[in-house]
Amino acid sequence: MASDRYLPRIGDAELLRRLEAAGAVLIEGPRACGKTAMARQVAASEVLLDIDANARRAMAVDPGLVLAGDCPRLIDEWQTEPAIWNHVRHAVDRNVARGGRRGQFILPGSAVPAADITRHTGAGRISRLRLRPMTLLEAGVSTGHISMEGMLRGRFDGCPDSRMPLPEIAAQICRGGWPGDIGRSDAVCLSARIDYIEEIRRGDIERVDGVRRDPENVGRLLRSLARNVATTVSARAIAADAGGSDGPLDSDTVRGYLNALHRLLVYEEQPVWAPHLRSRSRLRQAPKRHFVDPSLATAALGATPERLLADLELLGVLFESLVHRDLCVYAQAHDASVYHYRDNTGLEVDMVVEDRSGAWCAFEVKLGVGQVDNAAQTLLKFRDRLDLEKVGEPGTLGVIVSSGYGYMREDGVAVIPVTALGL
Repeated sequence: MASDRYLPRIGDAELLRRLEAAGAVLIEGPRACGKTAMARQVAASEVLLDIDANARRAMAVDPGLVLAGDCPRLIDEWQTEPAIWNHVRHAVDRNVARGGRRGQFILPGSAVPAADITRHTGAGRISRLRLRPMTLLEAGVSTGHISMEGMLRGRFDGCPDSRMPLPEIAAQICRGGWPGDIGRSDAVCLSARIDYIEEIRRGDIERVDGVRRDPENVGRLLRSLARNVATTVSARAIAADAGGSDGPLDSDTVRGYLNALHRLLVYEEQPVWAPHLRSRSRLRQAPKRHFVDPSLATAALGATPERLLADLELLGVLFESLVHRDLCVYAQAHDASVYHYRDNTGLEVDMVVEDRSGAWCAFEVKLGVGQVDNAAQTLLKFRDRLDLEKVGEPGTLGVIVSSGYGYMREDGVAVIPVTALGL
């Protein structure tokens, strides 16, 4: 079922590993990020529950008919028929009991199901894989010369000038990492993202949990979230900012909206890194807020590349959110996670990547090279504040910039163009 037109994804290797280890793999990611296309590269048969009415009727009669087929069997948008979860689980159990192969089913879904549906998985039954929109590397924009794995291990290789002008960075932010948009014009991509936001506002956010919500309130909340992307803004502040003629939204209402957006996999939070400190500084616990792709923020605001270039402060936070998207994908490939650091003295570090072994890197994100000196000082101050006997030396301290050369400064801080960042 593989397609010659498929753009390889970083998660392809992870999907194969998980199929070897578990009876089924659940691919979770926002709508249109490429879940079904990824699954089709390894699936031997498929059923598309969101568009196949006959398959849905068969579910009511004999779910085994839907599960029957060559393995791995792709069951797309399975959450439209949530009862199938338990049937998949039991089919995996029966197969394991008779010594059958692993990797029977692949279940892509564009919303996180309710916890009561997926609570009982069992070790080795169903494995979860998170898929995000494409990175600049996957889209062919980054050279990948500077390796995330290398930086975690203390290795850094410089690179030539990436020569990516700022208008192109603004365009990449607005286009986003959506596989279906490869080869399309910027105008078509911007229109598609606005339609995406409209679908969230008018339909998706209600369908995900069955709670009726005012589309106008949802729209104002999405715009507020977009204005505050890559910040630790509180739910109360969003409630005030997103209020309409009737005054601020209720804070609990905002939290409900954010939870629904999280279940739709279009919104995520960047948690705080909590290392051992040498000083008496106290860590702040608030996460940073991001759309899963910065193009959703620009669409919510109705922003174009030209508008971003006229508002460099907004462009800067959206660039940070783009870097967060890419780092999350690169980190996931190495069993690592992406955090941020903030303490009560005001010291902040944009990105901390830590893997399961405890190896870590820290990065500041800056649009231009003119900000590199201050960012490097922040990173060195941050390192001095840590108890390095407990957390270990960083593999790399780096400033991620929009373009230019990749090199190591005399103070040991790397300068990393995002268009050279990769695995």
